[in-house]
Amino acid sequence: MSSADPDFLGLGTPQFTHGEAARHAAAGDLKAAWQAALVGGPVAAARGVHGDFAVGLRDEAGRVFLATDRFAVRPLCYRIDNGSLRFAERADQLVDARAPELDLQAIYDYLYFHAIPSPRTIFKGVYRLPAAHCAWFERGELSVVPYWVAEFSEPAGRASFDALKAEFRALLESAVAKQLDGGKAACFLSGGTDSSTVAGMIREASGGPAATYSIGFEAQGYDEMAFARIAARHFGAEHHEYYVTPADLVRSIGDVAGSYDQPFGNSSALPAYYCARMAKDDGVAKMLAGDGGDELFGGNARYAKQRVFGWYGAIPAPLRSAVMEPFFEQPAIGRAPLLRKGSSYIEQAKAPMPDRLQMYNLLRRLGPESVLTQDFLARIDQGSPLEQQRQVWAMARTDNEVNRTLAFDWRYTLAESDLPKVCGTTRLAGVGVGFPFLDDALLDFSLRLPADYKLKGLKLRWFFKEALRGFLPDEIITKKKQGFGLPFGVWATRNDGLKRLATDSLHSLAGRGIVRADFIETLLRDHLPSHPGYYGEMVWISMILEQWLQRHAPGFSVRG
Repeated sequence: MSSADPDFLGLGTPQFTHGEAARHAAAGDLKAAWQAALVGGPVAAARGVHGDFAVGLRDEAGRVFLATDRFAVRPLCYRIDNGSLRFAERADQLVDARAPELDLQAIYDYLYFHAIPSPRTIFKGVYRLPAAHCAWFERGELSVVPYWVAEFSEPAGRASFDALKAEFRALLESAVAKQLDGGKAACFLSGGTDSSTVAGMIREASGGPAATYSIGFEAQGYDEMAFARIAARHFGAEHHEYYVTPADLVRSIGDVAGSYDQPFGNSSALPAYYCARMAKDDGVAKMLAGDGGDELFGGNARYAKQRVFGWYGAIPAPLRSAVMEPFFEQPAIGRAPLLRKGSSYIEQAKAPMPDRLQMYNLLRRLGPESVLTQDFLARIDQGSPLEQQRQVWAMARTDNEVNRTLAFDWRYTLAESDLPKVCGTTRLAGVGVGFPFLDDALLDFSLRLPADYKLKGLKLRWFFKEALRGFLPDEIITKKKQGFGLPFGVWATRNDGLKRLATDSLHSLAGRGIVRADFIETLLRDHLPSHPGYYGEMVWISMILEQWLQRHAPGFSVRG
């Protein structure tokens, strides 16, 4: 919170639709703009603002209004102290840094999600406002409600592809143009469809080439630099590359982990940080990122996978219950290599959404009782994460499962993981960031785009790719999704410095009474060498948790 005005915090670039509020904003008085917007009440005030924003506003009577944008690009945290509500951008700004009290349930949530989803934070009594929510505090009572809920609408008649294509491309160019600040036009470039589209649209919007920044890895199956180069050549970009090494990780893991206000385990944060730092060194003040394209237009492989599971329900019930399930659910079938897939398919297909999405959750697959100490498990609710997910799943207004899954991902993939990753690492590197795909006009367009244009059969983001065919290189359109995936597990088995950092971190974490010491031994000795890509994720999130604790709560222990 700004020391100049402890009763007001205004973040981001809010775009006000209320006339008087818009006039105050144009004059540079953001506090007066929010005060004017509040005339219609908290929900109307938040609903009438577009763009990325977070606001905390206390009036003379001590009442407090809080709000954050639809994707929580700008985070906002709060706590109630002695009948007064305090707010700040970061959770660690609201605690006594000398003796912070940690929430064990939040630690469990972190190990489950690899981040701590709002409204909980790592600190007891400190909360984070969920995306698209606002809050009103008056006379000691706090009300937190969504001011916007995703509402999908299918077109009444047959959709015109050509008309939608023209509208989509115009909206894309406009969204990119709005994010350019007059400085060096720059963007992340992974070589995927989203970042390549942003790079191309920068040229369309600005009339000049984009400065593109890409990260590579000397590890088979992880490096996408060839595709980034294809996109850069295609759009005539001013291209820059950096190959991250294990030594880079050893040097930076602690700093990146400690820069967040709570544990954050998205392993792509390290490559994103080096990418942003490269741009900063090149004189870039703001980068554009491609986050959101997959989640708005149906680009993640799990969308097709869930459709396949959905087909099981179309099989006649008597055939399912009397023949298929009794046969495939026999224990011996599950042990037979050729039949195991059928057994697994039925098991997953029978699970309702969103429970099905968590059947391969890393912590659940390993078994919480095998990973975590009894002291720790006795003090948390293992069912809490899934219960929250069920509530979020039910919120979207749609009868289509693909659309409902997209809205679910807007919360958990974007607001709770990918956006904090990019925002946190660019902030650490000292550059700003913008997300053109999250432009309100593009979001509204996606809400009315036919669901079968997002996932046509099993073809991911069909409309997006077809609308940009001829604009994007064919190699980019047909490539498999990857991004800045980090080969941490592979490197941790081969690089002595990284192996030592991981080993020391995990043993230190076990000493805090969170994770079982015998599990750590087995994880490092047996599991990681046998399957580095899979078990490396558990090593990573555990290491990041310990690195964060060393900087923010070094004396913490479950045992007190």
